[in-house]
Amino acid sequence: MNHSLLMAILILAPFIGFLINGARYKKHSGNVAGSIATVAVAISFISAILLVVDLVSMPAEARRIAVSFFEWMAIDKFKVNAGFVVDQISAIMILVITGVGTLIHLFSIGYMHHDKGVAKYFAYLNLFIFNMLLLVLGDSLLVMFVGWEGVGLCSYLLIGFWFTDKEKAAAGMKAFITNRIGDAAFLLGMFVLFITFGTLNFSELNALAPTVAESSWLGALTLGTMFLFIGATGKSAQIPLYVWLPDAMAGPTPVSALIHAATMVTAGVYMIVRLNPLFIMAPNTMMVIAIIGAATAVFAATIGITQNDIKKVLAYSTVSQLGYMFLAAGVGAFGAAMFHLMTHAFFKALMFLGSGSVIHGMHEEQDIRKMGGLKKYMPITHITFLMGWLAIIGTPLFSGFFSKDEILAYAFHSPMGSPILWAAGVLGATLTAFYMTRLMALTFWGKSRVSADVHPHESSAIMTIPLIILAILSVIAGWIGVPHVIGEHLGHMPNFWEHWLHPLISPIPGWTAIDHTTEWVLMGCSVGLATVSAIVAYQFYVKSPETPKKIAESIKPVYNMVYNKYFVDEAYFGFIINPLVTLSKNTWYYIDVNFIDKMTFWAGDLVRGMGSFARSIQTGNMQQYAMYIGIGVVVALSFVIMR
Repeated sequence: MNHSLLMAILILAPFIGFLINGARYKKHSGNVAGSIATVAVAISFISAILLVVDLVSMPAEARRIAVSFFEWMAIDKFKVNAGFVVDQISAIMILVITGVGTLIHLFSIGYMHHDKGVAKYFAYLNLFIFNMLLLVLGDSLLVMFVGWEGVGLCSYLLIGFWFTDKEKAAAGMKAFITNRIGDAAFLLGMFVLFITFGTLNFSELNALAPTVAESSWLGALTLGTMFLFIGATGKSAQIPLYVWLPDAMAGPTPVSALIHAATMVTAGVYMIVRLNPLFIMAPNTMMVIAIIGAATAVFAATIGITQNDIKKVLAYSTVSQLGYMFLAAGVGAFGAAMFHLMTHAFFKALMFLGSGSVIHGMHEEQDIRKMGGLKKYMPITHITFLMGWLAIIGTPLFSGFFSKDEILAYAFHSPMGSPILWAAGVLGATLTAFYMTRLMALTFWGKSRVSADVHPHESSAIMTIPLIILAILSVIAGWIGVPHVIGEHLGHMPNFWEHWLHPLISPIPGWTAIDHTTEWVLMGCSVGLATVSAIVAYQFYVKSPETPKKIAESIKPVYNMVYNKYFVDEAYFGFIINPLVTLSKNTWYYIDVNFIDKMTFWAGDLVRGMGSFARSIQTGNMQQYAMYIGIGVVVALSFVIMR
């Protein structure tokens, strides 16, 4: 089929779904609205598959489907086309976005059918998919930025979907404003790169990048890539702009699965991988990316240990796992970053939808302290959630094991890595195993703590089928990227993922192959520590549930600090937001009200006074006018005589 037609269908099908449901936003039929939206995304998914099949049939070094629909803008020598590209990197993204997106839309039919705004909800979901496809398919930073801003708008609409609740409306606003900070930096990065290279096209930027190697912190390349990374910290919830994502759990649970697990939050990682030849020529930026990623992975994991809202635990887990992806990108393991992006999309979307199934079955209860023993009431949700748990804690042969350990191996062995970064990654993995086992134990295992007036039940098939599919993917997806040290023992099984991405991934300067013994030792350390951590959590929360309470009581100041998320939000309000609000109010009062307004009033009064004076001498009395003329003549003659 014609590539231009397939590309148009891929991008426009969700937009058409948005228009249809948007036009009928007052309708209350969840099945109709959900069917329209789901079919629209499924059509996109089929188009994506057909494009990727054509891509696979091309020679490895020439795998690229480029389509330009029209010239968007032309200013002197600066020309931008509405151009879109499917290659090895964007192919992964479009399959994940449309494939996982279809499953989440299907789940939403069962989850949201009772909501009065269901047509509007599905319209927003379709609009989000449309903008996400613009983001990953755009052939330049400018086209990407259109989708980048579009998904930001959609996240605001979906997070604050139940806007009549002030807390939920505030969460949407928080996400919107936090992302705007990152977006401003993204714009600055585009300006710097355009001034430096004269283009914003990805292929041209990547081709020109090797001509500019620098070590200065103030070099154009370092500044440009650093600004882009700051933009990525906003979209992908990294320190210091991560604070919006946990609050974003105020939106409907399927929204969390789509936006905050599988798609939007990975946009920053995708952008860095897309421009990997550019970033690798800016070692200072790479170092910052690795440090921020490692710090975020550990920081968010510690908070996850203390949270009691099932969605908040998964939210901090997402922030932590995104930290792993940035750690990988920062040490030059761009392929590993994309690998973890894909596996994480499967198991985290599964766990968010699983949490939605639990909340649905528990009649909107989200506190895991009020659950327990749910596996006998919700067997399908339990088994599928279990698969996600095994994947995220890095159980050997599950998808998360392959992607996580590849990141840790690069963090240790890469010339851009270090033992400290590796240790931070292992600590994050150990903490992940603990808090995710805690989540499983308090939700599905142990004694039931469910209130007598709550009757848990399994979700309908339309909600459990997506869980089953995602559970299967969480088990098998990692096998396309089996590391060589394991592949050799499986009949020299090739690493398909590495071969697929190889043409578009820049080599790490100074890289040498990792010794197999070292790789086994590193793998053993991470798996061993995660296993011990999971066992300890099981003992704490299933066998001896009083022990965690005693430990928390013995370290109460530390526990309270972590439970309150290190008071980061309070610090932002105390040192940044409130002072800015006060400054703005004072600026308004003293400059706007007391200076500008008063100057305006004074000018008005002056003009009005002059007008009143002029009006007072216009009496219509002829004798008075004659007197004025006479006085004028006398004054004029006196002036002439005196001269």
